[in-house]
Amino acid sequence: MLDDHHMHTRRCLLQRGLLGAASISGLATFLQQGWAAESAVPAAPAVGFGPLLKDPAGIFDLPSGFAYRILSRSGTVMADGWRLPGMMDGMASFAVGGKTVLVRNHEMPASAKPTGPFQDRPLGDAASYDGMQPGGTTTVVIDPATGAVEREFLSLAGTLRNCAGGPTPWGSWISCEETTDRANAVLGKDHGFAFEVPATLEPRLADPVPLAAMGRFRREAVCVHAASGIVYQTEDDTHGCFYRFIPDQPRQLRSGGRLEALRIRGFVGDTTNWTQRDIPVGQAMPVDWVPVDDRLGSPAAQAAERGAHRFTRGEGLWIHGDRMWFTATDGGAKRKGQIWQLERDVLTLFAEPDDAHLLENGDNLVYAPWDDLIVCEDAAGSDADPGQHLVGITPTGRPYHLGRNRLNDSELAGACFAPDGRTLFVNIQTPGLTFAITGPWKS
Repeated sequence: MLDDHHMHTRRCLLQRGLLGAASISGLATFLQQGWAAESAVPAAPAVGFGPLLKDPAGIFDLPSGFAYRILSRSGTVMADGWRLPGMMDGMASFAVGGKTVLVRNHEMPASAKPTGPFQDRPLGDAASYDGMQPGGTTTVVIDPATGAVEREFLSLAGTLRNCAGGPTPWGSWISCEETTDRANAVLGKDHGFAFEVPATLEPRLADPVPLAAMGRFRREAVCVHAASGIVYQTEDDTHGCFYRFIPDQPRQLRSGGRLEALRIRGFVGDTTNWTQRDIPVGQAMPVDWVPVDDRLGSPAAQAAERGAHRFTRGEGLWIHGDRMWFTATDGGAKRKGQIWQLERDVLTLFAEPDDAHLLENGDNLVYAPWDDLIVCEDAAGSDADPGQHLVGITPTGRPYHLGRNRLNDSELAGACFAPDGRTLFVNIQTPGLTFAITGPWKS
């Protein structure tokens, strides 16, 4: 049996994708030689910000020198008279008129109407996609000088299960419905669309026009390539695909365009790595794209028939320059999750730790100003360290814990940085809290 030090060494090698067949042999020799071998191997430099300290308030653990402040609590009455919904999920921040503006999703199903925004004030004739369905987005206006919340208001109404999404380079948020529910006795319209929500300072409901040309599926997140205007999209389904939408007119997503799905050239295996490692960590693979015409029916099925590859439960997605990352929440042999990297039509399996102590079912993620990724865990079982974590991952694939939900077992979601990079915002989905985290971030 390996001792704790050797187990830690093995986990680090696994996470960095270094434990292939040759490495296993080398590791066995290394462990047999014991401390003499260890003294010849330089210790890896420390990563992250240090150990997490137990929060005396029992809400959120952070490293020494860091602090959090609760900005929002679900159930409060907002500036427009509607109630702040719960189930806070993906969000992004924008600089607008000298203020920091957060646009935030709410993953509310139709059954959650009693706790939705319209408890005290009816919808009336306000703009809504499908009546008083309880999903949508809210907007938070923050004074960056003091960190104080100036107002909150509903900014997209009548949608369902708004899970994640993504910011656009032109100052709006694309909110995504993670559902394909059809019109029925409860729903007046089909759902499963993306909607564009402007980041505004004053209370305003977005024009709720579904971006139908981008497809109808269990869309989780999007990101926009600034130079080309192409929109990339994940699908939260065990048989989902990874899509791109090429608009006919950049920045005019309602104007139509082409929908395509990713295909790995020359690859005939399984991206999940569930039963065998068909794709090793670090392997770069060229990709191309197949057309998808069945946008409103079964786009993933048609894409697969045309050669596109499936990714299991594609969720968080973020872009920086030409490089983007997305999570496959239950990929890997132990189904603890994968992180993929796509840059200039080259796909790489960036991380697949298969170790819940390192990363357990990563969901939303964001690029940090010091080049790491910050990943929100959504682990149903939390079978390693108790609580859901914020996990940092360095550019070389080394993980560290940045924060932990000590309040309950609810997922963390919506991690994003303020425009100046000095504040990290994140949600505890239930009971519905939004935090601002500050501290000695790396430059």
